[in-house]
Amino acid sequence: MRRLLLIPLALAAIVTASCSMTYGTDPATVQAGTRDVNLPLPSGRGGDQVVDVVQAVLPAVVNVTTDQFQTSGGDGQGVGTGFVVRSDGVIVTNCHVVEQANKITVFSSDERPEEYAGRVIGGDCEHDLAIVKIDATDLPTVPLGASADLALGQRVVALGYALALDGGPTVTTGIVSSLGRTIRAQDPNCDTCANGTRVYADIIQTDAAINPGNSGGPLVNLRGEVVGINSAGSQNAENIGFSIPIDAAKATITQAERQPLAPSAYIGVITADVTATDVSMQVPPGVDAGAYVLSIVPDGPAEDVGIEVGEVVVAVDGRPVESPEGLGEILADLEPGQDVAVDLVQEDGSDRTVTVKLGSRPLPAGNIP
Repeated sequence: MRRLLLIPLALAAIVTASCSMTYGTDPATVQAGTRDVNLPLPSGRGGDQVVDVVQAVLPAVVNVTTDQFQTSGGDGQGVGTGFVVRSDGVIVTNCHVVEQANKITVFSSDERPEEYAGRVIGGDCEHDLAIVKIDATDLPTVPLGASADLALGQRVVALGYALALDGGPTVTTGIVSSLGRTIRAQDPNCDTCANGTRVYADIIQTDAAINPGNSGGPLVNLRGEVVGINSAGSQNAENIGFSIPIDAAKATITQAERQPLAPSAYIGVITADVTATDVSMQVPPGVDAGAYVLSIVPDGPAEDVGIEVGEVVVAVDGRPVESPEGLGEILADLEPGQDVAVDLVQEDGSDRTVTVKLGSRPLPAGNIP
């Protein structure tokens, strides 16, 4: 059973990941910016809104089981969760769910589950995302919402295969208890992590219970739209769980759908919004936009040219960088191997520019045709 030790940036080590237990309406129809009201969901028992949401979303939730290579020797098994975003079998999950897998098996959430062989078609292991494809048609899907619209106190629902328990998926409910968190997770199987530590930036904190096995499952609003990808839960602190904002994953999902396994450009940095709760006090004075560097990918393009943690990326290839999402959009228009100018603000507030030869974004190792 794989576990990741998670450490909030400003706190002691208190939590463990809900990682794989080492066991939609199509996105184009989503109306971004809407609040969780008036979604035409089926009628739940007793008029319970959460029941309505679960009935709408659960058919698109899947169990992702892997046979895994173990860096410490031998083989192991993992269990995580995923959700279907396209009816022909495109599934979103966490990179660490399928990392080092030599076999991926996907089970539907039906009372008598359907079984499919899965393969990786895309992902972004820096940000713990993986896109898996199964050969199927007419699958139920779940729409993607807008995590930028989340508000503190907003009700959310988490679905997944917690603890790999028999009897199918589990459902928990809660509220958005914090936004803009940064957490660090020890993951010795992560080849793109500095010192074996994942960094999750601008994360959603919720008091909906998230346990081992929930990794890769959807966090949804009361419109039945995915607003986060469940990735971490606490064993040492009550009522704390973490999800990756869905807005940060949309570009990766779109690219994998359009060009499976196509190489995409990356710099090799994990970044956070300069206004994020956990980093805003560390941002150089006078900087109100950009991508704050939290971590450097070992042996990546950024490390090669000496980009440092604590600097802020403010422009790439002459285009202003307003946020981490903006940085991703710029990189999506560029090609691996290109030499580009990267403008930085250093910790002391001074400016500098470096030339970076863009690399190819790492995909989950293992089950790739």
